[in-house]
Amino acid sequence: MKTIYSAISRGTESLVFGGRIPVSEFERMRAPFMQGDFPFPVKYAAVGRVESGGGALQGKNVFALFPHQTAFNIPASAAVAIPEDVPPRRAVLAANMETALNGVWDAAPAPADRIAVIGAGVVGTLVAYLCGRIPGTDVTLVDINPDRAKLAGTLGVSFAEPGKARGDCDLIVHASGSPDGLRTALELSGDEATVLEMSWYGDVAVTAMLGGSFHSRRLRLVSSHVGRVAPSHRPRWTHVRRLAAAVALLNDQRLDALLAPAIAFGDLPDQLPGILDAKTGILCQPVVYS
Repeated sequence: MKTIYSAISRGTESLVFGGRIPVSEFERMRAPFMQGDFPFPVKYAAVGRVESGGGALQGKNVFALFPHQTAFNIPASAAVAIPEDVPPRRAVLAANMETALNGVWDAAPAPADRIAVIGAGVVGTLVAYLCGRIPGTDVTLVDINPDRAKLAGTLGVSFAEPGKARGDCDLIVHASGSPDGLRTALELSGDEATVLEMSWYGDVAVTAMLGGSFHSRRLRLVSSHVGRVAPSHRPRWTHVRRLAAAVALLNDQRLDALLAPAIAFGDLPDQLPGILDAKTGILCQPVVYS
């Protein structure tokens, strides 16, 4: 397989870069064909074209969990074909979309629900996007960065800064990676609502406000992780089927708003610290190979 694009998204990858992965998770967090060992460096996902030995995939663009590398060999069963209507550059969002899809399955939003998604990173934004496509839902993307309002509008959902978001929500998804975000999620919950925790904090201890009205309002705090297919779909869905569905969900040009301008593979070593710096505002950084 010859690589066309790979990508770096902030969040978990910045934790990896900073050496903040607990030793207990070194093996559980390994991706298929991942090269290197935690804490860093590691590499794990790419979009490319099958050059030889791919059978039905020969000459097609595919997604695989294996970069940043110009070319590599993997079993054909480990590659997922990219539909012709999904550009390779956008297809680098496949792993993030898979995480978001699994999270939505865990959250189980319903038509007409009032939903708040805390954290306008790549995964949180994709969760808001998917929830916003459910008929009648009232979805608000909540973030401390007011510049994310434009992104929310592009994807067809509302935006609010913490402290200004509408409460009494039926469902709250937390994906900010910040304990403050989790507190906001609990504050926006309606009685007996579900708070789905999609943030991963690495080796950082988190304090959540589970006193006060948490018990009397019978709130539910539930975890989600892409490593396993959500229980609601696990009897029927494999990881490969889920990834193929995530790739197909990228057939929307509005999702290009999550992507920064591509940088050259050769420039990646010098650019990486800046990409992972929160001050740059980059959500997902495509890397192009030529």
